Amino acid sequence: MPIGPARMPIMDHLGELRMRLVRIVVALLVSVCVFYLATPTIAQFLVMPISEFLPADAEGLAQLTAIDPFESFTVRLSIAFWASIVACSPVILWQILAFFLPALKPKERKWFLPTFAASVALFMFGTVFCYFIILHPAFSWLTDQAGGFAVVMPRAASYIDMIIKFEIGFGCAFELPLIVFYLVVFGVLPYAKLRASWRYVYMGLIVASAMITPDASPMTMLLMFAALVALYELSLLVSRIALGKRLKEQEEQRKREEAEEAEMMAEWKKMRNGD
Repeated sequence: MPIGPARMPIMDHLGELRMRLVRIVVALLVSVCVFYLATPTIAQFLVMPISEFLPADAEGLAQLTAIDPFESFTVRLSIAFWASIVACSPVILWQILAFFLPALKPKERKWFLPTFAASVALFMFGTVFCYFIILHPAFSWLTDQAGGFAVVMPRAASYIDMIIKFEIGFGCAFELPLIVFYLVVFGVLPYAKLRASWRYVYMGLIVASAMITPDASPMTMLLMFAALVALYELSLLVSRIALGKRLKEQEEQRKREEAEEAEMMAEWKKMRNGD
């Protein structure tokens, strides 16, 4: 897909933005139509990790409960839409990044394709991690809370909505390494400061884990927190390896500034004592 020139009139920029939005919308509409037809298969795939908590039909397929026909339609549409978001995420990310690419300097453009590939890979990895590691313990804990006083009715709308929120939440949360890497690359937050402030970062990750996970399960929150901490540490390690020379120069510059400041303070104290 072509990349626009760096300098264009404002109306041309708006025209390019409209073109890229149209491409995203068309891709989503086509995908929604395709995935709507395949919704029963997708729904069975989504609930597979939690199938032991659901009733099954004669063929052994998990069964959810729809209160009315309209709920069946909205659930199918919701599944088709979010499946389209995931399937079209490479197209969506490419169009967004390609729109902003002309504003970047030549040295910054070299990060375009790696950023695109990493963002897609991290999002997919987050959804896979959630599917295989998170869903089962999360629904096990939630289902156990009804023990002794209630019977859980697996309503289609709430179960599918919860699973989708889990998947999207973990997919977005796993973009953390990319964010940290570019904060270091562009000097927004120096590596040394991020490394030294790990206690505050970990506290922030705990809060983020509690906000991102759609249930109140401490198990889910701890698993999310552990994953985010591992990704944060990995992103710092990658930043140190990839930007070793720059980080070394920044550290030397910081030491020179500290030495100059200490020298100035010593001279100021000497002058003050002389007076």
